[in-house]
Amino acid sequence: MRGTNGGMKLVKAALAGGVALATLAVPVVAQAQSRPDQQAFFGLYKELVETNTTLSSGSCTQAAAQIGARMKAAGYADSDITYFSVPDHPKDGGLVAVLPGTDKKLKPMLLLGHLDVVEAKREDWVRDPFTLIEENGYYYGRGTMDDKAQAAVWADSMIRFKKDGYKPKRTIKLALTCGEETTFAWNGAQWLAQNKPDLIAAEFALNEGGGGRYDASGKRQLLAMQVGEKASQNYTFLASNPGGHSSQPVPKNAIYELADAIKAVQGYEFPVKFTDTTRAFFTATAAATGGAIGGAITRLLANPLDTEADALISRDKAMHSTLRTTCVTTILTAGHAENALPQRATANVNCRIFPGETVEQTRLKLQELAGPLVTVTANAPVRPTAIPTKLDPKIMDPARKLAAKHFPGVPLLPLMSTGATDGIFLQAIGIPVYGAPGIFIDPDGNGTHGLNERLKIESLYAGRDYLFDLVKLYAG
Repeated sequence: MRGTNGGMKLVKAALAGGVALATLAVPVVAQAQSRPDQQAFFGLYKELVETNTTLSSGSCTQAAAQIGARMKAAGYADSDITYFSVPDHPKDGGLVAVLPGTDKKLKPMLLLGHLDVVEAKREDWVRDPFTLIEENGYYYGRGTMDDKAQAAVWADSMIRFKKDGYKPKRTIKLALTCGEETTFAWNGAQWLAQNKPDLIAAEFALNEGGGGRYDASGKRQLLAMQVGEKASQNYTFLASNPGGHSSQPVPKNAIYELADAIKAVQGYEFPVKFTDTTRAFFTATAAATGGAIGGAITRLLANPLDTEADALISRDKAMHSTLRTTCVTTILTAGHAENALPQRATANVNCRIFPGETVEQTRLKLQELAGPLVTVTANAPVRPTAIPTKLDPKIMDPARKLAAKHFPGVPLLPLMSTGATDGIFLQAIGIPVYGAPGIFIDPDGNGTHGLNERLKIESLYAGRDYLFDLVKLYAG
């Protein structure tokens, strides 16, 4: 999940927070499980977590090769597995594996996961981030949640299908890629979409972004299917002046001009909009919440221009972001000497753009807000326009039906991500992408992108069983 761009995105974003630390940590040698398939999965998961795949010093290519070796040992032929990378990014490779279906009339489905993880400095962590550690019912380590849990589940499912002799009606494809966690890295999903679209062609894809949520007591509270996401785009605001000696100030000052521009952005609210997904989400939320908030949601659904209702709902930062495009200043750079008038001042403004709105439309609004003294440019890479994903009963209904069996009494809601995933590159070539539910996280976000990332062991294995059955259900 791209933090500069996001994991169960809305749920993770809404629940991000601190992590309670314990004092005793021991490396996992072997996780005792009652089923041999769970033991095999643990070996894959542990190897993946303990393989450093950070941009600075890791290798997704190595992780992909390790998973590919396991797939070949399970019976996949060389022709079933495609490794990919480019010469100038040899460590950012990935793989695509294919399990052919028996019904050629059915279009394939695609399982998408990313192997790369956010940077983790050993000196900042209580535990070694690249040693899988079991403690108090959790697995600790960088990537235990984002996104190596799901990547391991997808790879393990493909291995189990092959070993079991399972013959799906629908071809199942697996794509494990690199570069999701940074906007400036080489991105494997984008490369596949632009250079090997036939290799990953599918009727739909299952990706990260969904999941589930525990309440504060550890009870399962809800499941989420991510249906659509925002696009993440960075913009540079630039103010420039001739400068001069600081002993003789003049009205034209790059810092002041930039400050005025970013204050204008701070004070602006993009208009409220709804997709089918967010309308369904807010309708369900209004019914479940009731009271003043529930009433305000109902009014806003009927009239998106109801500013009073919007203000009340938007006190919740996750709901606020789900309703609209948001832009926020994240980096400032200004001046060149302490005794000189600034010649240059820049700001990075990070926007999460609502589906259907373009990067250029957003830039034009930002330029209007910034005024004539500041120029606004879209930073490379320019993201594709987020396409609203269809709230498809063929996707939602099987997931709900299966959830009732695996997680009785837990509602499953459609959510639009306020962050972004690699799914946006698949959407751009016509593949609808859904963030699969199943793996539950804690209210504090499990340290995703932060220190001491962790995942509840019970959640991993229960989610694995659900996702395995879900893939088989979709595959016919």
